[in-house]
Amino acid sequence: MTPDSDRIAALRLVPVSRETERRLAIYVDLLARWRRVTNLISEASFAAIWTRHIADSAQLLALVPDARRWIDLGAGAGFPGMVLAIQLADATGAVVHLIESDQRKCAFLREVARATGAAAQIHAARIESIDPEALMPVDAITARALAPLPRLLEIAKVWLAAGAVGVFPRGKTTDAQLRDHPGASAQQFVTAASKIDPCAAILVVRRPESAQH
Repeated sequence: MTPDSDRIAALRLVPVSRETERRLAIYVDLLARWRRVTNLISEASFAAIWTRHIADSAQLLALVPDARRWIDLGAGAGFPGMVLAIQLADATGAVVHLIESDQRKCAFLREVARATGAAAQIHAARIESIDPEALMPVDAITARALAPLPRLLEIAKVWLAAGAVGVFPRGKTTDAQLRDHPGASAQQFVTAASKIDPCAAILVVRRPESAQH
């Protein structure tokens, strides 16, 4: 797949506005330049950047369309947090808190936020050093490939308990992960099929009293 066909395929799967597409293109261009000097993304992964990373991240917003205040745990190169922040760039009151301990990655994320006008705040810190109250209120929390499900839920629990919705891409083993998690229940956990990979799933976590049936 060529870069152009990859981009077209991604935007067909997860359509965005023309302005958002322009901002995402700036992000991809910066990623292409920065990855040569810091370990942001592999060559193989970058070859399908639009489908594998941009669209895969962008699809999360539709699962909680009213969410305006997000947290991305372990933001890395910005997937999914920076993509969400770009999508929300013009939304009143929107902010995506990207928490990342790697200083070089944080420098990259700050440059992307500056160049795109993304609704992003970069926190160069370990997750456990962040005061959860300082980021509240939070509508949604996300993380991609951060930790096994039980550990991820433990890290996010303070925000989930306060009413945030967890939106966690978990790949092709989501059902098995839920079976292995002793606290799982149908009322708290809902899986949504990925638009990018039908075999993969996105885990949506809500407090029992706010769970959707």
